[in-house]
Amino acid sequence: MNHEQLMTEIREANLTYLMLAQRMIRDDPAQALYRLGISEEVAELIASITSGQLLKIASGSVLLCHMRGIDEAVWSLLSHQTDNSVTKRLHANIVMSSQVAQSL
Repeated sequence: MNHEQLMTEIREANLTYLMLAQRMIRDDPAQALYRLGISEEVAELIASITSGQLLKIASGSVLLCHMRGIDEAVWSLLSHQTDNSVTKRLHANIVMSSQVAQSL
């Protein structure tokens, strides 16, 4: 992948992320705060961004969404598919929820 392709994909990811975040915040603000891992102030800013502003922000070269600080144990729970994968995913979600709550 060359540099130009990478920048195009980052812009597309940013636009998709911002559009999804706006929709989530407008539909269910409390759930959006939890799922996006953002503060209420940031949610209000994202919700108020116009389409033009959204396009301008998304066109930057910095990836706006990020992976949460998930440790190796959680990644292991999420990535190993076994007969009790539902239980492992539930456990991983509980661990990640506690990490989000601690960071807010």
